Amino acid sequence: MIASQDQNKTSSEAAPNAPQVRPAAAFPSQQTHHRLPVMVPIRALGPQHRERIKAHLLQLDARDRYLRFGYAATDEQIERYVDSINFDRDEVFGIFNRRLELIAMAHLAFSEHPEYKHCAEFGVSVLKQARGKGLGARLFERAVMHARNEGVNMMFIHALTENVPMLKIARKAGAVVRYEGSESEAFLQLPPANFDTRMAELVEEQYAELDYQFKKQAKHFWDFLSGLQEIRQGVREARHKSAQ
Repeated sequence: MIASQDQNKTSSEAAPNAPQVRPAAAFPSQQTHHRLPVMVPIRALGPQHRERIKAHLLQLDARDRYLRFGYAATDEQIERYVDSINFDRDEVFGIFNRRLELIAMAHLAFSEHPEYKHCAEFGVSVLKQARGKGLGARLFERAVMHARNEGVNMMFIHALTENVPMLKIARKAGAVVRYEGSESEAFLQLPPANFDTRMAELVEEQYAELDYQFKKQAKHFWDFLSGLQEIRQGVREARHKSAQ
C-alpha cells in the first residue's frame, strides 16, 4: 500500500535525524500503471452472415428481444427482420468469439428519406454470456466512427425507458435523451469526419479481418483434430472388439 502524505509526515517528525525517504509513488518501480484499453476486433458483416445474425438474435430470450426491438419479437419476426437488412445501404458490425459465434452485433440503419439522408439509427444486442465486458459500448463507438465517415451528423437511438444500459451508453457519448412514457429517444450530434477517424476505421477494419481469419483457421484446425481423434477412437474400439 502506498503511504499517504500524513503518514510520511508523522514518520519524519518521529525521527528527525533519520534520512528522508521519498514516498513510494516516487519510485518508478512502484508506480501504478494504468492498463491500456484492449482493442476489440469488430468486423463488418455482409449478406453471407445472415444465418449467423439469425442464430445470434434467436438466442435472445423474450426479455432481451423486448429490449432490443421494443416488443417481444417471435422467431418468425426476427427472421423477417434479418432477411430485410439492406447491406448495400446499412452497416452491420459483429464481434465473434473463438468458436466464430456471433456474441454481439450492432445495426446502423441509414435513413432513406432525402430530407434525412444525414441521419442514422443504432441498435445493438449482446448475448448474456458476453455481457459485462463493454462490448455494447465498443460497438456504439465503432458505429459512431463509421457514421461520421459516411457524412452522418445525427444518430438516433430508439430504446425503451427501462433499457438502462443502452441509454447509459448514449448519455455517456453526449446524447440528449427524451423520455415519452415507456419509450425513449436519444439524439447524438456527430462532428464531421477527419483524417483521424478515417485512419482509425481503416486500422480497425484490418485488425478485425486478421482476427477473424485467425479464428477461422484455428477453428478449422481444432475441428480437424477432433475428427481425427474420433477416427482414432473408432479404430481402437474396432481393434478391441476384434481382439475379443
